[in-house]
Amino acid sequence: MPFPLIADLNGVIARRYGMISNEVNPNKTVRNVFIIDDKGVVRAIFVYPMNVGRCIPEILRTVEALQIADRTGNSLPANWVQGNPEILPSPQTYEELKKRIQENEKNRNGFSWYLSFTNSDDNKEK
Repeated sequence: MPFPLIADLNGVIARRYGMISNEVNPNKTVRNVFIIDDKGVVRAIFVYPMNVGRCIPEILRTVEALQIADRTGNSLPANWVQGNPEILPSPQTYEELKKRIQENEKNRNGFSWYLSFTNSDDNKEK
């Protein structure tokens, strides 16, 4: 199998990871999705009640967004999907700030020096 399976007969692991909510039902799990990176760091957790299915497109969108954000250092706004603009990090020096203002005026890619946008294709070498 291409994913780990864990036997948890007494529910200890499920309780530690918040998969059983005693307030909802002490004997049934909720549907959890953990996105764990290659370093073993939990990057996102989705929790769905038993009577609601998972949203696979949203899970895949989140994985893709995490990969792009890691690669570029950019932030991704709400409802971001592949191909939409990304938010550039804030300038760290006064010189970077002046350069950002010039880029915004030239390219019309932001509202001000602190909110500017780019596309992943523009940052492949970053």
